Amino acid sequence: MTDLPITSVAALVNGALMLALTARVIFYRRRDKVVLGDNGDKELAKAIRGQANAAEQIPIALILCALAELQGAPATALWLTVGLFTLGRYMHGAYFAVHGLHWRLRFWGMLATLIAQALFLFWLLVAAL
Repeated sequence: MTDLPITSVAALVNGALMLALTARVIFYRRRDKVVLGDNGDKELAKAIRGQANAAEQIPIALILCALAELQGAPATALWLTVGLFTLGRYMHGAYFAVHGLHWRLRFWGMLATLIAQALFLFWLLVAAL
């Protein structure tokens, strides 16, 4: 069996974020009795997009991380990339979960996410060659 400690930690901390963002959507849906869509509720719409964005970004990053780790990419590089990715996801998620936070938190969080994903691709390429 192959161990993937870096990917496992990344999955743990980003999975916890997904759980929190999903719980936030459920909270708003129950509060407003909304089964499908957002019923025009801006708070619910924001929570839905925050959770959906995480669902779009986290799986591919974990796949790239796991592949790079399996290919033997440098562990230190992967740990730093996971840290950047996770920081970006938590910054981005905080903007969507907490009312009144500045939009720059979303911007910098997404930028960190995209840079980290590019780095995962780079480390995968380097390790695969």
